[in-house]
Amino acid sequence: MKKLWPWLRLMLALGILVALGVRLGTGAFLDGLRAIDAFSVAAALAIGLVTTVLSAGRWVLVARRLGLPLTLRTAVSDYYRAQLVNAVLPAGVLGDVHRAVNHGRESGDVGRGVRAVFFERFAGQIVLIGIGLAVLLTHPAPGLGLAPNGTTVALVLAGLAALVAAGWNIRPVRKALVNTLADGIRLLSLKTWPAVIGLSAATVAGYVALFLVAARAAGSDATVTQLAPVVVLALLIMAIPVNIGGFGPREAFLAVAFGAAGLGAAQGFTTGIVYGVLALIAALPGAVVLFLSRRRTEQVEVVAEGLGQPREQELALAR
Repeated sequence: MKKLWPWLRLMLALGILVALGVRLGTGAFLDGLRAIDAFSVAAALAIGLVTTVLSAGRWVLVARRLGLPLTLRTAVSDYYRAQLVNAVLPAGVLGDVHRAVNHGRESGDVGRGVRAVFFERFAGQIVLIGIGLAVLLTHPAPGLGLAPNGTTVALVLAGLAALVAAGWNIRPVRKALVNTLADGIRLLSLKTWPAVIGLSAATVAGYVALFLVAARAAGSDATVTQLAPVVVLALLIMAIPVNIGGFGPREAFLAVAFGAAGLGAAQGFTTGIVYGVLALIAALPGAVVLFLSRRRTEQVEVVAEGLGQPREQELALAR
């Protein structure tokens, strides 16, 4: 089942997109592609730059607090590369896994490098959930009835507690939990977490701005107040690991949400398509990072070969 899961996720995402295409017609998809213009592309690249720098800064803060060296320049380039890999490969997290392991190896502590990326991404998700709850409590998504309540929160917390309790009986998992808890406590510092929360909130604002650009490009004239709860929920839906390059559940949710809000299901689907393409465009600088890193590796290998150095030293020089 473990080997089949990646393919199952792709099939589920494809099934969602096919069902939406059958239900709404291919016109909504083509409209999304045609809606992208020079302004939306420029906005996507600008917003992508801002959100990437903010996210990279958050990673630098977390990594340094855990005792790992990391410069902002390195973090930005690695983050761009990770975003591109996340966007074009299945699962949507392979880029983060690569930057976590790569940074851990360079720092001499793979475990802590992985935990640094985990905490950095976890902080972003927690802030997103917090903003989502605040938005839904003040502006419930119209027609969806998705305003959170105490029972829902209690069930989610109980499920997390059950997972931790189950993993505690497995020795490797228990060790990982202990190390993660220890590093988590180290991050509970007034020198770290306020800045991490601030950077995360600013990043979420950037994602929302990109969604608004996508909605306007798709032809929606809905107000920001109407779109805000839907956009925040869409960002949460995107965390579901069933997609093809990010496409799938997001478009299904937006079609339902826009339809329930009286904005038109086809409009929601088109907005999702535009956002997906703009998000990919925002990550395209990662291709430059990949190209430059590959060129540097090849040049180092040539130099190392001429000096007669072993492969391990070549890789060390390349890093």
